[in-house]
Amino acid sequence: MTHDAAEGTTRSSASPQVRAAWGLLAVLLLIWLVFETAKYGGWVIVAAVAGVVAPDLPFLVGIRGPHQHGRLSRRAVPVHNLLHRPVVAVVVMLACLVPGSPAVAVPLFNFGLAWLVHIAADRALGFGLRTAEGRRR
Repeated sequence: MTHDAAEGTTRSSASPQVRAAWGLLAVLLLIWLVFETAKYGGWVIVAAVAGVVAPDLPFLVGIRGPHQHGRLSRRAVPVHNLLHRPVVAVVVMLACLVPGSPAVAVPLFNFGLAWLVHIAADRALGFGLRTAEGRRR
């Protein structure tokens, strides 16, 4: 766990064992994602890239607003925390069961899978949810 004495922020409050478990999950999900994108190609690759990037889009919301280094803008925190919940990514993955067309279902599943890879990698690296002030928990 690293501390920034000037701001009092911590990199992660999770134990090394929990972070290692998230890391193992991230690796396994990444292998699955690479397999799926290689298997289907085309729009599935685009969906996978979008799924990796999408959870960090709230950073763009607060880019112009007032904030300190290492903190997320207060107005971006709720969206950031929502997009970094694993259950949301799993719901997106399960949404692939709704459309009858594989042309929609497969990219949707891979989008959710990539999103879950992003969340697991963030947690393994010590980046997780934010406090209301925008600090790392």
